[in-house]
Amino acid sequence: MYQLFGLWFNLSNVMMLLVAALIVFLIAFIATRKLSLKPTGMQNFMEWIMDFVKGLIKSNMDWRTGGRFHVLGITLIMFIFVSNMLGLPFSIAINGELWWKSPTADPTVTMTLAATIIILSHYYGIKMKGLKSYAGGYLKPMPFLLPLNIIEDFANTLTLGLRLYGNIYAGEILLGLLAGLGSAGAIRFAASVVPMMAWQGFSIFIGAIQAFIFVMLTMVYISHKVSDDH
Repeated sequence: MYQLFGLWFNLSNVMMLLVAALIVFLIAFIATRKLSLKPTGMQNFMEWIMDFVKGLIKSNMDWRTGGRFHVLGITLIMFIFVSNMLGLPFSIAINGELWWKSPTADPTVTMTLAATIIILSHYYGIKMKGLKSYAGGYLKPMPFLLPLNIIEDFANTLTLGLRLYGNIYAGEILLGLLAGLGSAGAIRFAASVVPMMAWQGFSIFIGAIQAFIFVMLTMVYISHKVSDDH
């Protein structure tokens, strides 16, 4: 932790977030550098992601309303997936401080992402429905449920952030334990190779599922705020 202008920063998190953002930018840049009518390679991959996110949005709200959140969904699913994967191949610790890791294995990062999504949902709810109509939604279906509707927003923030953090952190802890077992001798190394490879494969699956769940819930929460039928 380092202090700057009275604020504390985890430089490891800052570095890994920048690395994840750079990787996502390079993927998007390479995939859209030479567009063609018959997509192949990276362009085909990028268009698949776009269609996948579009399907998530359309399952929660009409496209006329939800189309404006398409880029947000694409950015989130790519950024979170890449962030989840960064700590899988290896980790780097210097003087006992972990520098190379998955940034989503830190609750500060995941809770910040979750809080940002909830704030955005409120912002677009007010922008698209008006302050009076939006505030009135907290009194539905009955006025005495106002405290529960407010608590729901805090609960959504906690579950959205902690679910992502818990899954990624637990995966990296187990990988660290297996790596420690492998460094304790040739026999233990041989015994840890297969479990480590199996768990890394499973962690890739979990990382993809968690990116999907985060984006899906993002669209659910936003749809609840901007759609009149919720």
